[in-house]
Amino acid sequence: MKQPHRFKKKLIATAVASSALMGMSTGAMAQDGPVLEEVLVTGIRGSLTRAMDIKRDSSGVVDAISAEDIGKFPDTNLAESLQRITGVSISRSNGEGSMITVRGFGENYNMVTLNGRTMPAAAAPAGGAASGRGFDFAQLASESVSGVEVYKTSKANIASGGIGATVNINTARPLDNPGLNVSVGVKAMHDTTVMEGDDITPEVSGIFSWTDDNEMFGVGLSLSRQERHSGTVGAYVSGWSTREWVEPGTPGAMQISQVDGQRDITNAPAVGQLYGTPNDIRYTVSNHERVRTNGQLVLQFAPNDRLTATADYTYAENEQYQQRSELSLWYNQDANRVVFDTEHEVATPIIYSEFISDTSGKDTSNANQERHQVSKLESFGLNLDYQVTDSFNVTLDVHNSEARSLPNAPWGGSWINAGMGSRVVGAQATDYSRDLPIMTVQQISDCGDAMNCNNQHDIEDVGSQMFQIEYSLQETDTTQVRLDGTWEFDNGSIQFGIEDRVLESRAAHSQAQNAMGDWALAFPGDIPNEYLSPKDFTGQFNDYPTTSPDLGPAYNTAWAGSPEQIGRWGAEEYGFEFGPNPNMQTDRTVKEEIQAVYAQIGLEGNLGGMPTYLLLGARYEQTDVTSTAMMAVPEAIVWTGSNDFRREYSDESLPVSDTASYDHLLPSVDFSMDIRDDLVARFSYSKTIGRATYNHLSAAVGVDRPSRPTTPGLVSATASAGNPGLIPLESDNIDVSLEWYYDESSYASIGLFEKRVDNFIGTVPIDQTHFDLRDPTAGPRANAARAAVEELGLDVTEGRLFTMMVAQEQDLNFEDLDQDAVEIGNEFTANENDPFYVFATQTPVNNESAKIYGAEFALQHFFGETGFGVQTNYTIVRGDVGYDMTGEPGLVQFALEGLSDTANFSLLYENFGLSARLAYNWRDKYLANANRGGANPDWVEAYSQIDLNVSYDITDNFQVMFEGLNITEENSRRHARSPHQLWNLEQLGARYLIGARYTF
Repeated sequence: MKQPHRFKKKLIATAVASSALMGMSTGAMAQDGPVLEEVLVTGIRGSLTRAMDIKRDSSGVVDAISAEDIGKFPDTNLAESLQRITGVSISRSNGEGSMITVRGFGENYNMVTLNGRTMPAAAAPAGGAASGRGFDFAQLASESVSGVEVYKTSKANIASGGIGATVNINTARPLDNPGLNVSVGVKAMHDTTVMEGDDITPEVSGIFSWTDDNEMFGVGLSLSRQERHSGTVGAYVSGWSTREWVEPGTPGAMQISQVDGQRDITNAPAVGQLYGTPNDIRYTVSNHERVRTNGQLVLQFAPNDRLTATADYTYAENEQYQQRSELSLWYNQDANRVVFDTEHEVATPIIYSEFISDTSGKDTSNANQERHQVSKLESFGLNLDYQVTDSFNVTLDVHNSEARSLPNAPWGGSWINAGMGSRVVGAQATDYSRDLPIMTVQQISDCGDAMNCNNQHDIEDVGSQMFQIEYSLQETDTTQVRLDGTWEFDNGSIQFGIEDRVLESRAAHSQAQNAMGDWALAFPGDIPNEYLSPKDFTGQFNDYPTTSPDLGPAYNTAWAGSPEQIGRWGAEEYGFEFGPNPNMQTDRTVKEEIQAVYAQIGLEGNLGGMPTYLLLGARYEQTDVTSTAMMAVPEAIVWTGSNDFRREYSDESLPVSDTASYDHLLPSVDFSMDIRDDLVARFSYSKTIGRATYNHLSAAVGVDRPSRPTTPGLVSATASAGNPGLIPLESDNIDVSLEWYYDESSYASIGLFEKRVDNFIGTVPIDQTHFDLRDPTAGPRANAARAAVEELGLDVTEGRLFTMMVAQEQDLNFEDLDQDAVEIGNEFTANENDPFYVFATQTPVNNESAKIYGAEFALQHFFGETGFGVQTNYTIVRGDVGYDMTGEPGLVQFALEGLSDTANFSLLYENFGLSARLAYNWRDKYLANANRGGANPDWVEAYSQIDLNVSYDITDNFQVMFEGLNITEENSRRHARSPHQLWNLEQLGARYLIGARYTF
């Protein structure tokens, strides 16, 4: 139901509201009165005008995007269109829009619907098990989309789960566009980042829509296929070790070796100040291929004016391939030179150097990887809309939808990794002071056994180390049945309905890891030379310097090859099976059965001579959760040398299961007032929920590999567990806004919002034993070895402890043993005298509350009939729980993630057949993860992007177009507690498309 005078003012709003808001509206009243003629505006201005009308005539806070015409959605990617909406920001994958954040709530807490139907999501990662609910918009091509609405305030008739927002995607219906409509488009894409592959890739789309002369039958068909080849160059650090500074030489101090009796530390932190040291530094070069195929078939039958039946089938497939090479240096936390930066709260080495000693060897590492994954979405739905009387309408909607993210490699897995290395490094260092850290090798010593002794890193110095295959899938099914009724009466309407929804999501993951040569590189030169070729890394960094003023040029000696070829060779050479591990380390399923009933009443009235609209509603939901898992059972944790551990698993899995139930009453209130014909004030209140991610609801327990065993009683043994009894986040939401519609296609608005959220999920460590696992580093054998090392007057290091245990077990002289040689082929398995591991089991619980608040500003203005216009918005998002940068090291923190200011600014022109848009999008720095790699924050640095769209109508039916994305070639970067603590850097580039579309 909408306000009558608005519908009389804008005839177009009636058509938009009845079709674009299908399945989501509150039910419009039949309108009486004169029909006013209005010229239908098309193109960019028409699209923005229709979106403005949806915003104006909706109850609550709604923003929309409308297609310019059939097959002409504003952006190639739906996510990249959504980022133009006030309060919406996106994450990118390989530079392409992927998932959304709305008012600080990420992809797991936003509901996505297709024509009002809840869509399942599946996105399995390259390594590890899938966990999230987030919908990846990169699956859907935009050509068949007629519009998108973002509901920032909830209503009783909207399915629960979108605590940030509900995003509804509308697709074309043939009866909405009677007659014959055909549109065919072709595009050619050039991605400037391509290193291997085709410079130009095709995109083809077609839309067909037909109705008979009586508009009784309708058929709609849309098809599209898009290919993209691209590349990325980047760098990352796998972890940062954070601790408090103590003076060198005292227990717990930073390990730093003396050179000529001097400890080379510059600008040391103050005692008690936090500092971080890197695990490694890695350069990456990747080549990507993506093929996206979409199709939708719609059949409609309207035998009379009262009944319309619609059956539709939607198919989306996104096939991805990635080939990646890595060059890395690893650090053993045993430095010989450190230069600190102490300007930030957490001190960080800007120069970090290690050299080979009797306790630590250095090696360069080359990894060659491939990823093959395919995502599929299939949805079949049936909708029956029956106008029982002039005032009473009933709608039945049924759909079954399936999302799959599956391994797609010819060898049966998702991800493959062939690890190689060369222990030729005598000294290594990295300059972390720059955006791109500069890794250097300052000394090469390749005169070990069987090495080519020429102080060069040759192909003969490279040896195989290990081979991995990951298998990861996520499958999510949704079946939803809705029965909705609307009864209209004078100055109001009542809407009611019932819903039954069943969602079931399964995630499975396994890893097969096999030794090839040896971690200590006992067999350099074992890989056939014809399998390897030199790989240039630093030459690909066009946007960053690759020379350090202090250290010199970046290290660039790397060897690359096909991981599949190397893996098949290694399987034959070293005797292991080539293929995924059939025993899943993770295999969990979460099933949610939701029954809901709702009712809402809309009333039109008058207050002080000003038209008002009030919508009151309530939704009651009952949810039953069943969590099951086939849990991999570890039988032992084997100490394989120094700080390496191996988990040995049983061939059989243990089934576990748990259930839970909860219910919610979700009220909502929307009130709006027309202060003037062009000025609208709104107030909204609603209670919404957001369900926990699937990994948090798991019934399984997983144990991690322990950390370094140097100090008795301080070995870190950790595990993780789920909690099927978690209840959803609950948010009380308040919105107030003022909207000024001062011209036919122009408006300005300001809105304030607040969300008070309870039941945020925190993580607490619970000390538990698991699977009767014992600790070989803490029993009588290990204690005797520690005592023996100390009697020799030596510090207890991992290597010395392990070597002493070998010496005592085999009755050898410790001082005669070579530590590196000892680690090869030696290992210790716990016995009955060793103590049980006590795992600090990280368990999710509902134990946090927070407040999120902010403001949204928007302006859309067209300068008369000049053809010029602007569209701009700015969003402020704040929260009352931030990250404590100086919080206790290793302690898991709760902090609000995803909060950031965002801004958009677009210059528009449309006249004489020419349409153009130059769009600027900016997102400020935000916290993506409060607990990454050793309980450190993951900050995504501020990012901006400029896009350009130009089209020209050669005839009324034939249009040519040009599109440029990220035309200034901005890059992305993430860091930990200090800007010098790099997590990830990606050098991105521009994409350009040229195409044509013919419509008849």
